[in-house]
Amino acid sequence: MMRSRLLWFTLGFSVTAASISQFIYRDLWTDRYALKSDMKEKFDTLEARVSNLESLSTENPNPAQVDG
Repeated sequence: MMRSRLLWFTLGFSVTAASISQFIYRDLWTDRYALKSDMKEKFDTLEARVSNLESLSTENPNPAQVDG
């Protein structure tokens, strides 16, 4: 009888731990994916802005600066 209770407790504990671990894993995976998407979007925007600035600097070169 004691072995049976121990077996059921161990089984229940293992199933509960696996379920909680699965929920935590999914939550962390979702956060990671959201962060990755957000960073990719921001870096793409930054790359577009830098590219735009580089193209403007080649079209309008700065005149020589005078030391004052």
